[in-house]
Amino acid sequence: MTPNESCLSADGLRKKYLDFFKARGHAIIPSASLIPENDPTTLFTGSGMQPMIPYLMGANHPLGARIADSQKSFRAEDIEEVGDNRHTTFFEMLGNWSLGDPASPDGIGKTGYFKKEQISWMFEFLTKELGLPPSRIYVSVFRGEEKFGIPRDEDSPKIWQEEFLQVGIDAKIVDFSERDGHASGQASHAYRQAGMQDGRIFYYSSEKNWWSRSGAPKNMPIGEPGGPDSEMFWDFGTQHHFHENSAWKNEVCHLNCDCGRFVEIGNNVFMEYIRTEKGFEQLPQKNVDFGGGLERMLAAVDDNPDVFATELFAPIRKKIEAISKKQYGQDENETRAFRVVMDHLRAATMLMGDGAFPSNKDQGYFTRRLIRRAIRFADQLGIKENIGALIAEVVIDEVFSSAYPELKDKKENIISEMKREEERFRKTLHQGLKEFEKRFRTRGLISGEDAFVLYSTYGFPLELTEEIASDQGQVVDVLQFKKEFARHQELSRVGAAQKFAGGLADHSEISTKYHTATHLLNASLRKILGDHVFQKGSNITAERMRFDFSHPEKLTPEQIKNIENMVNEQIGKNLLVSWKEMSVEEAKTVGAIGVFGEKYGEKVKVYKVGDFSMEICGGPHVEYTGQIGKFKIIKEEAISAGARRIKAVIT
Repeated sequence: MTPNESCLSADGLRKKYLDFFKARGHAIIPSASLIPENDPTTLFTGSGMQPMIPYLMGANHPLGARIADSQKSFRAEDIEEVGDNRHTTFFEMLGNWSLGDPASPDGIGKTGYFKKEQISWMFEFLTKELGLPPSRIYVSVFRGEEKFGIPRDEDSPKIWQEEFLQVGIDAKIVDFSERDGHASGQASHAYRQAGMQDGRIFYYSSEKNWWSRSGAPKNMPIGEPGGPDSEMFWDFGTQHHFHENSAWKNEVCHLNCDCGRFVEIGNNVFMEYIRTEKGFEQLPQKNVDFGGGLERMLAAVDDNPDVFATELFAPIRKKIEAISKKQYGQDENETRAFRVVMDHLRAATMLMGDGAFPSNKDQGYFTRRLIRRAIRFADQLGIKENIGALIAEVVIDEVFSSAYPELKDKKENIISEMKREEERFRKTLHQGLKEFEKRFRTRGLISGEDAFVLYSTYGFPLELTEEIASDQGQVVDVLQFKKEFARHQELSRVGAAQKFAGGLADHSEISTKYHTATHLLNASLRKILGDHVFQKGSNITAERMRFDFSHPEKLTPEQIKNIENMVNEQIGKNLLVSWKEMSVEEAKTVGAIGVFGEKYGEKVKVYKVGDFSMEICGGPHVEYTGQIGKFKIIKEEAISAGARRIKAVIT
């Protein structure tokens, strides 16, 4: 689809949403980092809900029970999906929460709210604030999970029916729309709508209408919260012929069909359950957790199914058009390449803005993968010169200049790392071409193992290997390559599972000790190395802590020993750990330091460790430092230009 931008900008939509909920008593908080702090269960913040978990579980939020934000989010699992008209790896999730009151008989409390208010407000926001015709809005609800004793959601459909009825729409409820009917490729237009059955509200299983960090109830670990949800979909209509031209043309079309006609624009999660040893039990409090993709909402407002054709991507799109001398939307293969370059370089810029610079491990691995995949697709557009830094500059100075002005403070490092990574990969590609010539020129069949060596050693994409082989009249054993790739993924998955086993939920005591130790380490680093030291990230497992900080050079053995001794000295003093709630300005006045250069809400918690350390933080912490144990630094290393990493253990 060609661009069809509305008069509502991304900044304007974001502001409308936050103003709407601010007027309804919500405190507006800034986005958390894309790199979760002290959550060893995941590499990235993939939803607005992740930073809110402690409060959904009962902790008191310093700003109250009603919260709203626009959260930066990244989902690595969508990298290979990018190229169609709606998938992105980086996105903004508009969110609002009602944090229930466990002391209240109804679990909601005086200042909280639940299904009635949430559904009514979202219908009002979509139809009145954004002006979306209600006749093109459809919703899904939770069918129930008999196996786990979780009942069907009977309340949400009734509330939705009341809302639609107010605008003259009789909202029929349909169950099993995805199952009923036997469509065929030759089916009539009317029959292809059989899955819809003139419905407006549709029941689905827990695979579609249940939300937790782990997915469906069967996948949830002990201690994980979750709940049924009600999703809202925008109908782009039948005029695009999405369904009959899709891989699902022989199946009925329904809300969750992947043909592209219906796109989810928001999800109301009613988080009221927790998995326990006994099964699923009600949480003491009833929470609301809404998440709506900014990019998809903007596409709905534009009535254009292509999120990359919206105003949000316009500056990046126009820059690539100018460099490539090609027009977005004119050629199917080139349009796919445009989308990959736009998404991946935007995402890589945002990841680096939160400290995930290209590397071969952890979050940096995905930043590297994004940049390299973007370069390959830029090459398909005929772009041979470095493009990454040019796009990063557009992202920082134009796309997110208002929403995330802090990126400008990090611009120099982001641009430098982007240039370095692109230059490195272009050399790798050249070396890979030489290796191809040396190893495969005389072969009639390229083995999957060999193709995978090119991929894993030289970063050589399979598609490029296939293209070069085809030019020489050769073929690639793609099936064997995929087997090798799957084996590699399984090894990586097992390794990741081992690495991240033992999250905070299962090891709260040891994790709390480690977290408090990061405060002592941070203060010790600043006292010994200087005030230029700031925390850039941290990661805690049950076995060790990892602490990233700004410093231009390798630490000497003497410095490491002095830092270690200083931390242990504070532990030996058994200092009191206390906290006080105050405004950000008050925190700065008393000398508290912040983490990651983050933006903060109106009220923050400031934790003091005796008179040794004072930081803005959300917890958790021990009561006295003597509870931590002995602190030992086991490794100190560089992670990027101007940044170091310490790994330590407590015994």
